[in-house]
Formats: sequence, structure tokens, C-alpha cells
Amino acid sequence: MAFNNLAENAERLSRRIQESFQERTRDFTKSGQGSYLDANDLDKTVNLSKLLDSTSEREKLDGLKRIIAMISKNRNVSAYFAQVIKNVASPNLEIRKLVYIFLLRYANVEPDLALLSINTFQKDLADSNPLIRAMALRVLSGIPVASIASIVAAAIRKCAADSSPYVRKTAALAIPKCYNLDTTHLPLLMQTLSTLLKDRSPLSIGSVVIAFNAICPDRLELLHPHYRRLCRMVADADEWGQVQLLELLTRYARKMLSRPPSLSAPEGSSEANEGQSSHENEEIDPDLELLLTSASPLLQSRNPAVVMSVSRTIYYVAPANERWKFVLPLLRLLHSSKEVERVALENLRVIAQASPEMLRPHISRLYIRSSDITQVKQVKLRILVALITSDNAQDLLREFKDYVVDTDDKLVSDAVWAIGQCALKAPDVSSSCLSALTMLIRSSNDVAVAAAVLALKSLHQRRSSLAGTVNVVASLASHFDNIGHPEARACILWMVGQYARASGQGTTPMPESLQAIEPWVPDILRKAAKSFKSDPSAVKLQALSLAAKAFVLASSHEQIRLLARYVFSLARYDLDYDVRDRARFLSSLLTGVNGGIFSGSGSDEQEADVQEGVILRAPQVIHVLFEGKEAPRDEERWRSGALDLGTASLITGMAMQDDYLRHLPDWPDEGTDSSLRDTQDETPAPFYSQPSLKLQGFGGDTIGNLSRPGSTLTTPVVLTPGDSSPSSSVPKPGLAKPHYMDLDKFFASDDEEESGEEEETDEELEAEAQPKPANVATTVAQHPATAAGGGPTAAEVHEVSQPSQETDEEYTDEESDEEDAFLRRG
Repeated sequence: MAFNNLAENAERLSRRIQESFQERTRDFTKSGQGSYLDANDLDKTVNLSKLLDSTSEREKLDGLKRIIAMISKNRNVSAYFAQVIKNVASPNLEIRKLVYIFLLRYANVEPDLALLSINTFQKDLADSNPLIRAMALRVLSGIPVASIASIVAAAIRKCAADSSPYVRKTAALAIPKCYNLDTTHLPLLMQTLSTLLKDRSPLSIGSVVIAFNAICPDRLELLHPHYRRLCRMVADADEWGQVQLLELLTRYARKMLSRPPSLSAPEGSSEANEGQSSHENEEIDPDLELLLTSASPLLQSRNPAVVMSVSRTIYYVAPANERWKFVLPLLRLLHSSKEVERVALENLRVIAQASPEMLRPHISRLYIRSSDITQVKQVKLRILVALITSDNAQDLLREFKDYVVDTDDKLVSDAVWAIGQCALKAPDVSSSCLSALTMLIRSSNDVAVAAAVLALKSLHQRRSSLAGTVNVVASLASHFDNIGHPEARACILWMVGQYARASGQGTTPMPESLQAIEPWVPDILRKAAKSFKSDPSAVKLQALSLAAKAFVLASSHEQIRLLARYVFSLARYDLDYDVRDRARFLSSLLTGVNGGIFSGSGSDEQEADVQEGVILRAPQVIHVLFEGKEAPRDEERWRSGALDLGTASLITGMAMQDDYLRHLPDWPDEGTDSSLRDTQDETPAPFYSQPSLKLQGFGGDTIGNLSRPGSTLTTPVVLTPGDSSPSSSVPKPGLAKPHYMDLDKFFASDDEEESGEEEETDEELEAEAQPKPANVATTVAQHPATAAGGGPTAAEVHEVSQPSQETDEEYTDEESDEEDAFLRRG
């Protein structure tokens, strides 16, 4: 019988060894954990339920790894929720980690099933492993059930006082989740947040700031006692925590601190000199200087987001004469990835528009490269346009001419537009810009021709004093047939009509009825009427305007009248209602000009247009058609999007959800009291102080009585090598040097000290055996080194104060021994 049992046990042990060997061999055959990701989904799902229900921890772990791999590929594995969640209490740490990862993904899909393991989560909050405690809180706060909000709030409060900074970080990230579940727990969450704000761990402070911005972003007064400590923690926090912390501290500084001195007047002016003298006496707020000092070293960070956050802080908080610090680190980001380069350029665009003098010394680093993507090219061109001055206009004009021959049509259009902006911002090179734009009209590139026409129109519309306007319009009119871009054709028609009045510069003889207009106006009107049916609506509208302007200037000329009547007749029945409405408006406006457009036509159209009301005379109609129009502004082309540095709106071009957090308030008229930011942590630690046994001499100062109840501390004691005085580290004149100057004499003095201590100990034992009187004068043996170094004399040692009887009762023998030992160590 015993032999059979032994055989069964041996067989069972052999089977277990074989299974273990097979499992380990299978692990070795796999090429690491990546094999779960490389396998097909069909291979992963084979016997997956069997693996999860197995009693072997290794098989469970294998099944969970397969499930997590499928989750990483966005496969729906919620069908295994019940089988996974029953392993939440597994003693295996690896299995529990994978179960928690699964629950973080599918807790919102099956909240009811997730509630079944809520007791396990609460139990895991007291686990010895901080990773388990943190993951339990993450899963618990991730269950979207409002009924457990109170449990989540209590768990957060418990974890906020955890000894592990990782658990406290998780508690901070769980605060917004709990607040979203039930806003009635805000007072409790605020208390927890106040506790977390006192945390001194750099690991968790970034998450605390995220929680602060989520539940109370405007309660900046809560940061008063923590502001200086947070400034000092910026350099030690993790990189993404630094970003959040800098954003919060920047908002706090703009709302709570005094405005820094700025030098906004031009250099060399009397206002600048006066401002400089006044700011010399005006000092920057120490708390603001602390923020700038703590943030400036982070400009060398390897994380572009940190560099961007520090740049934003310096740009909006630092004095004007210190804002140049972040320019070079920000330009350094242009050599990073294309995505980082795009974001950095958008922020540089804001700086170029607001403070172009900061980037002008580095303008060569912003030139467009052929390898740049289209978006980067456009942003760089906007920055270059913002940096145009009379000094660099020639260089930038040559750059813009090179960009016109680029293969990117969008860059070509923007470069032509930039040439027009160069003419507006630098009048010294306006003639060169006009010549360049006029040459582009003859180009074979339709995009360049259309952009040149639009730029000339905007340029002459905004600068009516430019010379050669009529010649430019005549040149455009001569190329009207060769231009097919609808917007460019519309611009030419508008310019021909706007400058149709005769300037007297023409040399072609004209009939008396056409002397009021330029000679090329009738021909352009004829061409517009000929192609009216096939032109787009934008060209038709400008053709109507040209016909109305030509008719009011030369209403007596029969051909002009017939051409205008033909154009208006076609427009009356056009498919576009905008064209029809424009035709009715202009025909009614011209009713008082020589009988109107349709006078003498023999049709009822003129009578249909005549209405009761005020009829304008020809001079009034001319004023309506030619005068009183404001030139359009081009800022929208170059200033699209928000102008706040560091916002996502710069990239997307639309308002983002978190823009309100990055919007900085205006500086207050007067900052808050700095005493609000004073804390006990910032008070200097007290130095070691002597007991107050009053003895004259002994280092040249008075020593008070030993520390007893009710005694006070005296001045600090500073000990320095080579000085026998415990109260002063500076040798005083007139005192003799120690008699030992080498090690032999030093050890000899120690031997004498030890023998003296033994004699004093024998005397103390004899004295303790005798009864003590009520008031006894305490004597102190003179140390040899002290005597040699100018210590107290025998007469000074006997000058002691007589303590009161009340004090002597508390002055025990043990304290007397401590006093004597202290004096011997002196």
C-alpha cells in the first residue's frame, strides 16, 4: 500500500515537472513579449476562454497577455469581461496588473459588472505594493457610476495621504473624474486638493496642477502659501508637470503680482531716458523675479513643450528688457521634427506681429527652404512680411522674387502678395515692387498673374498717391484677354471702372463725348459685354459696375449707352439673384442721368424701374459710384487665428476648449501683499544656541544659564577650526594663540584633559556624598587650552549669579553633570 502511494506521488511529481518544462520551453521559443502583437487574431482567440478559466497562473497570464495585445490593436474583447474580472483578486501581481489594465479600458462599457469587484478595489487600496494601490484607485475612479462617487471621494482622500508619491499622483488625477461623477463632492475634493498642494514630491505636483485646473481654475488665492515652493519645484518636476506648473504660475503672476517695469519708449528719445531713470528706482517684484529665475534654466530643456511654456512665461511676465532670452531657444526648435517646427513657427509669428524687433536680428534663420512643407512655407512667409523695414526691404524683395518661381502654387500666390506688402511697408522700394508685379502680369503662370493683379488692386486702392497708377491700369487692360482667372478678371474690371475718369495723360485723340473717360474704357466694356453670358458671377457684378460708371461719365455717347443697356438687359434675367439685384439697383440709381439706361429703347423696362422717390443727379451718382469706399484691410490674410502665445488655436485656426485656461488676465493696478506668500517653511532654521549659564569670558562673550524651563536662547554659536571660542569664528586681537601648533602637542593636551576629567569626576563623587547647601557657587575648572587661548581667569570663574531657591529645586544633579561636561567640551 505504501509502495502504491509512493508510486502515485512520483507519477504526479513527474507530470508536474513535465508540464512546467513544457511551459518554460514554450516561453523560450517565443521571441519576447512582441510575439503576442505579431500573432494573428485567430491564433490569439484559440482556447482563450480556456486559458482564462485555467487553474494554472501561467495559462491565465498567457490569456490576459493575448487580450491586452488585441486591445492594443483596437479589437473588441468585451465578451471576456466576466472571465477577466474574476481574476481581479489573484495573488499573482502580474495577473492583477493586466486585469486592472483591462478594467481601465472596459469599465465604462460594463459598469454594472465592474461594481461587483468594488470591494476588491477598496481592499487593494491598503495593499503593500504602491502600484497595486494606484491601479486600484484608477479603476475605481474610472467606473462611470454616480452612486459610488462618495466611495471614490473617500478613496481619493485616503490615497492623498499615502506615503508613495506615485499613489498621490494617481489620487490627484482621480479628482477630476470624481468631480465629473458628482459635483456635490466639491468641498471634500477641495480639502483633498489643499492637502495635495502641500506635497513636496516633484513626481506628483504636475498631476495636482491638472486637478486644480479641472475643478477650480479661478481660485488662484489658494496658491498664496504654496507659490514660492512651487516656483522652486519647477526645475525638479517631470517634463509634462513643468508645462502644467508654468502655465499655472504664469496665470497667478499676472493676477496677483505687480506689473514689472517695462521700457516701451524708443531708445534715445527723451521719454526713454526718463523712463529708464524712473525704472532704475523701480524694482521688480521679488516673487516675480523668483518665478523668472526658476523658469529660465528650463530654456535648455530637451522637451519642446517645456521650452515653449518657458518662452510663454517670459514673454508675458518678464520685463521688456529681458524678453529676448527665449528667442534663441525658440529658434532652436526649428531644427526639430516638422511638427515641432510648425508649432514653433506659429508662435514666432505671434511674436513677429507684436514685437518684430525681437526677431529682426535673426531674420536669416527664417528664410524658406525648398524642403519645407507647404504649411511651414506659408508661416515663414507671414513672419518675413511682419519683419519688413526700410533697412531689409531690398533683401526681402529678392527673397520674395525667388519664391515666385516655386512649384507650390500656394507659395507663389503668397509670395506675390508679400511683394505688394513690401511696397506698402517700405515706400523706398515701392517702385521696384510695382515693376516686379507688372512683370508678373506677362508671366505664363496663371496663379502668379492672378495674384499680381490682386496685389496691384490692393496696393493702388490703399495707396492712392502711388505714381503711375493710370499706366498700370492701362497695362492690365491690355492683358485682359490673356487672363482667365475669375478673380483677376473681376479685379481688372473694377480698376478700369474706378480709374475710368480721364486723367489728361493720354495722347490718343477722343471724341468730345468720350473725353471724360480714358481711351481704353469702351474697349474693355465691349469685351466684358461680349463674354458676359459665360463669365462667373463675380465677373458679372464688376461688369455691371463698369457699365454704370462708363454710362454716368459718358451718357451722351450712343455706343456707351447701347453697351450699358445690353449688359443690364442680360443681367436682368441672369440665373444668379445677386446679379439680378445688382442690375435693378444700378438701373434705378441711374434714372436721373440723361433719362436712364433704358431711355429711348421703346420698351416698358424703363417704366418698370422708375419708382417714386428721390432721383439723384449725375454728380451725386458719380459720388456714390466712385467715392466713399474704404480700402479693404489685409491683416486677415496674415493674422488668421488667435494671437495668444502657446495656444492650440494658432495651429487649428479655431477656438479650442482649453483656451480659457491659457488666456492671461491683465496686470492688477497693485499686487497682493507679499506677506500672504510667507510661510513657516521659508523662515531660516535656528542656529545651535548656547545654554545660558552666565560665565564671563570663555571666548569673549557671555554664556547664559543652561537651558532650563523658562530660560531664553542667546546668540548663535559658530564653531570654526583653529579657534577655541565656541561663540565666534573670527580671532580677536590681543588674544594669545593656542600653545599647540602640531599633532603631538594636540594629543598631549588631550591626555592632560582626560587626566583632569578623571580628577574632576572623583571630586564630584566626593561632593555628591556630602549634603549640598541651598545656595552653592558653582566652580568650573579651567581647561588648559582655554587658559592658553585667553579663556576665563580664576576670578572670572567664581563670578556666578546666585539662582533662586525655586530654580535650584529643579536643577538636578544630572543637569549639573551635563553642564560640567559641556564646559569641558568648550
